[in-house]
Amino acid sequence: MTGLTELVEHGQLFIGGEFTDPLGTEVIEVISPHTEQVIGRVPHASEGDVDRAVAAARRAFDEGPWPRMGLDERIAVITRIKDAFAVRHEEFARLISAQNGTPYSSSVMVQALAAMMVWDSAITVARDFPYEERRDGVLGPLLVRREPVGVVAAVVPWNVPQFTAAAKLAPALLAGCTAVLKVSPETPLDAYVLAEIAEEAGLPPGVLSILPADREVSEYLVGHRDVDKVSFTGSVAAGRRVMEVASRNLTRVTLELGGKSAAIILPDADLEAAVAGIVPFAWMINGQACVAQTRILAPNSRYDEMAEAFAAAAGALRVGDPLDPTTELGPLVARRQQQRSLDYIKLGQEEGAKILTGGNRPPSQERGWYVEPTLFGSVDNSMRIAREEIFGPVICLIPYEDEAEAVRIADDSPYGLSGSVWTADTERGIDVARRVRTGTYSVNTFSLDMLGPFGGYKNSGLGREFGPEGYGEFFEHKMIHLPAGYREA
Repeated sequence: MTGLTELVEHGQLFIGGEFTDPLGTEVIEVISPHTEQVIGRVPHASEGDVDRAVAAARRAFDEGPWPRMGLDERIAVITRIKDAFAVRHEEFARLISAQNGTPYSSSVMVQALAAMMVWDSAITVARDFPYEERRDGVLGPLLVRREPVGVVAAVVPWNVPQFTAAAKLAPALLAGCTAVLKVSPETPLDAYVLAEIAEEAGLPPGVLSILPADREVSEYLVGHRDVDKVSFTGSVAAGRRVMEVASRNLTRVTLELGGKSAAIILPDADLEAAVAGIVPFAWMINGQACVAQTRILAPNSRYDEMAEAFAAAAGALRVGDPLDPTTELGPLVARRQQQRSLDYIKLGQEEGAKILTGGNRPPSQERGWYVEPTLFGSVDNSMRIAREEIFGPVICLIPYEDEAEAVRIADDSPYGLSGSVWTADTERGIDVARRVRTGTYSVNTFSLDMLGPFGGYKNSGLGREFGPEGYGEFFEHKMIHLPAGYREA
């Protein structure tokens, strides 16, 4: 399995639930990060296309049937979308791997089946959610309602395009909202499969539009006066800009941003298990994951042993064509990302860190935007390579003296998205998890459960996705005062 055998071309945009001609003539060319050749072409949505999509969403929310359907009716439509993911998951995985370089072996699960799980979990949450509740107020009985927020602008990145799209669309649509999904110009091809699925599932007109476009059009969308809610996943810098633009209309925002997560290995940990558990999630998606365990904290008492073990495991990762099922680490999504990683590798050396493995372009790859899986040792947490999100296959191994220092180092970051702890004493691990200020934490594993809240502390974002907390982000709260002595019939 190598490459896409044919150029994938689409000439229309999915606006208001149907495929229609774009207003402009600009085209996005999708470049393979493995071959550096064009593998797809789609229209580049314009601001006029955004206006059409938002207007359709506005009409569908204000006048259409979707927000007024019973929950079971909406669940039936979303279930058809979820079931279609199961049928077409290999197609999703193949397209995404071809576009962003995720190894196909992990793309099936991380990119496709995980997205299906998000749709499925959102259905579970929606069934049990408290849409109305009675309370005894100070001045009399109250009815508290949760009502759909309105038109949602969902902006997703290129690293996990379907997973992040599902994280936004599934709760938004189940809540009764309408949505405009803005997809990255690096990964628009899989979005057309989603559009086909949505059309076949029976979403009413106007409920969903899908627009591939660049940052300028994204900014126009999040600043649109008819958008009620923005749900964004991306970099901290872009998140700040989204918040700034959305604030002009007091538009509600959820921001899932960057991370520099720490995996703490306590002295009593099973090293073999820790290496096996951390390495896949340090270099996941070729290091292009916000939740990646990019700082590995090792005790001084076992530092040399751990450095050797992690360097060996990282150096053994099979680098190559992302569509080869045996590949474990593929190319970065774009030349700019490759150069960014190489620049940070140079910076790390200048800062005094020691390369334990990697550090270059892999000699086995004559073309493509590849960087070897790289592990830095002798890293101080004050170094830029330990503080800044590289978003590439560059990991830091940081020594610590005792548990208190490990927690301090883990917390000494502008980010707070993810993390893990590895120990023979589970209760001790849970205690560490309680002390580290980060939004998602794992003990002797790495997991992201779609029935619990996901999001970050500090610069890692605002709000939550998944679980009832994430579902609640797509509702307004209304308080209705009832007459004294009122009792339901």
